[in-house]
Amino acid sequence: MKIHAEDKPFKCEVCGKFFTQSDYLNRHMKIHTGVKAFKCEVCNKLFAQNVYLNRHMSVHTGEKLFQCQECHKMFRHRRSLKDHMGIHTGEKQLKCEVCEKLFTHNGYLNRHMRIHTGDKPFRCEVCHQRFRHRRSLKDHMGIHTAEKPFKCEVCEKFFTHSGYLNRHMKIHTGEKAFNCEVCDNKFRQKQHLTEHLRIHMGEKPLKCKVCHQRFSHSRSLNHHMMIHTGEKTIKCEVCDKLFTQRGHLNRHLKIHTGEKPFKCEVCHQRLRHRRSLKDHMRIHAEKKLFKCQECHKMFSCSGALKLHLKIHSGEKPFKCEVCEKLFTQSGHLNSHMRIHTGEKPFKCEVCEKFFSHSGYLNRHMKIHTG
Repeated sequence: MKIHAEDKPFKCEVCGKFFTQSDYLNRHMKIHTGVKAFKCEVCNKLFAQNVYLNRHMSVHTGEKLFQCQECHKMFRHRRSLKDHMGIHTGEKQLKCEVCEKLFTHNGYLNRHMRIHTGDKPFRCEVCHQRFRHRRSLKDHMGIHTAEKPFKCEVCEKFFTHSGYLNRHMKIHTGEKAFNCEVCDNKFRQKQHLTEHLRIHMGEKPLKCKVCHQRFSHSRSLNHHMMIHTGEKTIKCEVCDKLFTQRGHLNRHLKIHTGEKPFKCEVCHQRLRHRRSLKDHMRIHAEKKLFKCQECHKMFSCSGALKLHLKIHSGEKPFKCEVCEKLFTQSGHLNSHMRIHTGEKPFKCEVCEKFFSHSGYLNRHMKIHTG
C-alpha cells in the first residue's frame, strides 16, 4: 500500500524530505551532520548506522549470505546478487553509443561513459589526484590514512581492502582463472582479460588529449603521456641513459650485462625479455592472429603488426636531433645515436673489446669460437 504525504509528519529541515517516524528522521539527519557513532572493532572504521556496520563486518568474517539460485554463487550484499542476476536473465537494455557495450543499469552505463569522456569527478583533498569512481577515491585515501587492516599470511604484506588481498593471494597460488577464448592466454584478474581482449577487437577507448592518439589500456596512455611531459627520472648508472620507469631501466641493463634469462624450451634460444620469448614461441606454434588490413600479411604479435603498418603509412616519428634522420622505431633511433655519441655498450668477455651494436659483437665472437 502506498504511503501518502500526510502519513509522513516528520520533515528534515535541511533537505525537506519527509519521514513516517521520528527515528527515521534522526537516522537520516546523520547524513547532514556527518555523525558516525558505530565503530568497527577490527579496523576502527566508523559508520553512521548500525546496519552499515553489520554489512561491513562481512568483509572481515568473509560471510556471504546471499546465494544465486541459478549458479549458486554467494554474495555479501543483496544488491550485488541483484546485479549478478542480469547475467542469467540476459537483461541488458542500456547501450553505450560509443562502443555499443550493453549494461543492465543506468548507473553502470554512466560510470562506463567516463572511459570515453575522460571525466574524473572525484578529487582527493590531500594530493588533488582525480578519479573516475568514488570507490577508487575511497581506496586511494588509504594511502594517506595508512589504514591497512588486511594481512597476507604468506608474505605478511598488508592491504587496505579485502579485494586487494584476495587479488594478491593469486600471486602465491598461481591461479589464473580468466581465459581468453581467442588466443588461450590466461589472466589472474577479469580486468586484465577485459583489457587484453581489446587487442583482438581493435578497441581503443582511451585518447591522448594532447595528440589525440588512441590506446587500449590506461597504462599505455600513461606511458605515452611522458612523451609530452618529457619526464624521465630514472638513470642508468652505466651509460647515463634516462627512463620513465624502473622496469624499463631493468630491461635496459640486460644490454650491459648480456643477461638472457628466458630460454625457449623448443630450440633453446635465449632471450633478454619474457615478452620476447612469448613472441618467439609463436614461431613454433605457428599462431599468427594479427592481420594487416592493407596487405593481409599475418603476424604473431600485435607489436610486430604495429611496426609493419608503418611501411604502409610511411610514418617515421622518431627523429635524430643531430642529423635529422627519421626512423620508424625508437630502437633504431637509439642504435643510430651511437654513431654520434661513440657509445659502445657491448663488451667481448674474451678480449674486452667494445662494440656499438650486439650484431657487431656476435660477428666478432666468431673470431674466438672459430
